[in-house]
This record gives sequence, structure tokens and C-alpha cells, in this order.
Amino acid sequence: MAMDLDTVRELVVARDRADLDGLGEGTAILAGGTWLYSEPQQRVRRLIDITELGWTALTIDNAGLEIAATCTLAELAAGEYPAAWNATRLFAQGCGALVASHKIRRTATVGGNICLALPAGAVLAALTALGGFGLVWGPRGDQWIPLSHFVTGAGETVLLPGEVLRAVRIPESNLSSRTAFRKISLAPLGRSGSVVMGRLDADGGCVITISAATTRPTVLEFSSLPSVGELSAIVLGLDPGVWYDDPHGAPDWRRHVSGVLAAEIARELAGGRS
Repeated sequence: MAMDLDTVRELVVARDRADLDGLGEGTAILAGGTWLYSEPQQRVRRLIDITELGWTALTIDNAGLEIAATCTLAELAAGEYPAAWNATRLFAQGCGALVASHKIRRTATVGGNICLALPAGAVLAALTALGGFGLVWGPRGDQWIPLSHFVTGAGETVLLPGEVLRAVRIPESNLSSRTAFRKISLAPLGRSGSVVMGRLDADGGCVITISAATTRPTVLEFSSLPSVGELSAIVLGLDPGVWYDDPHGAPDWRRHVSGVLAAEIARELAGGRS
């Protein structure tokens, strides 16, 4: 349920990049606002609304796909993509893994899901699984940062004061890859306890991404599709500190089910659905 932000004293509607000056302590970016207005924001005194910057939600070109930070989850999931881009099905699957109503998906943004850096951020996970790069605007100049390095922990990112995520770009070759998706939660409509995504590229390379169960998207890269046993052993052998602990799943449970889901992913990508 939305609430008033009674600490806010100024709202700036950004219409060009210069209007983003002044980001820092006490200032928050407003796009979808679905999280911003969901709980008290005692330190926020100023909002900068970026929805009037006119960024095109989805741009398709020869290099791949560019997704504006202001693109809504609904726009991402329902986008019209080239038929060969099989991997875009991860967009709808990632959105479906979130505990969110249709109303929320029409409002919440891709940039918000990424920058909140919540372990259950399944859209962030999908874009990471597809090898996405985030374009960051800020005082240090424009930077393209791999999403696999963007999140540093639960609720933590590499963004510095004054920086804002502008867009995400996914290479065309990754969009044509085969993918597999698995999700589990403690309750049928509960928050995800583990989400595992697999990507098998045309050159035989394989990427397995684990999220929700971990404090940040955990990306495992292989030169070829690993065997079920090899993948399970690697998942179970991850640093114990990587597993997330909250009411939606204990670390030992998350570790176990992530190994099971990863094994199912390996079997599906190998040609036999689990």
C-alpha cells in the first residue's frame, strides 16, 4: 500500500540530463516509485522524477537490445522481439517470479529492480543471466558496467553518490541463446527462495545464474555445458557466506534447493527436460 512521503520538501521533474545534477544525500530518484512509496523514507528530502526524460523503453538494433532504466516490467515482458531471440522469454519469467500485481508491473521499472539490488530481484537476475551491461551516468563520466559486477550485496550496488542508471544493453548473440528457468518458494505465492537461470550459447559456452537464494546474483561460467554432477558439486561448494538468510528461506535450504534446480537446468539444456 502506498504511503505519503512527509519528509519530502522538493520535487524536480527532470527534462534533460542537467536536471540530474544535485543527486546525493537526501535526494532519491523517482521512476515507478513502487518501493519508494511502500515504506517510510526518513532521509529523503528531495525527489527527482526521471519519467519525463523521454527515454525509449526498448531499442532493437544490430548490436542487440537496449532497455531504458524507465522501461516498466510490463513493457519488458510484453515487448515484441525478433523471433530468433529465444532468450527474451527470461524477461516474462523473471517478472513472473516477483511477488507483484499486474498494476505494480505496469508501474515498476527495470532500473528500480536493478538498483534496489534485492536478492529477490528476478528481473535483475534475468538481465544478469543474459550478460547485460548497465550504462551509468555520473560525475565520473559515462560507464558501461557488467551487471554481474553491479550488485555487491543485498541492497548494495557500485553506484556512487550522483550516479544514475540510464540503460541496460544485452548483446545480440546472448539473446539468441537457449535458456532454462527454475524457481522455488516456501509458499505457492511466496517470495522466491531460489531462482536459477541457465543460458547455453551458440559456441557451446554455458552460464548458470543463481539469485534469490544468494545475497547477489551469482554467475557461474563454463566453456561447455557442465554435467549434472559437476554443476551440483560447484553449487553446493559455494562460499557459505553467499547464501541469503531471511524468513523466506534458511541458508542451508536455499543451498540445497539451488543445487537441485541447477541440476534440472543442466538436464534441460542438455536436451532432456526434467
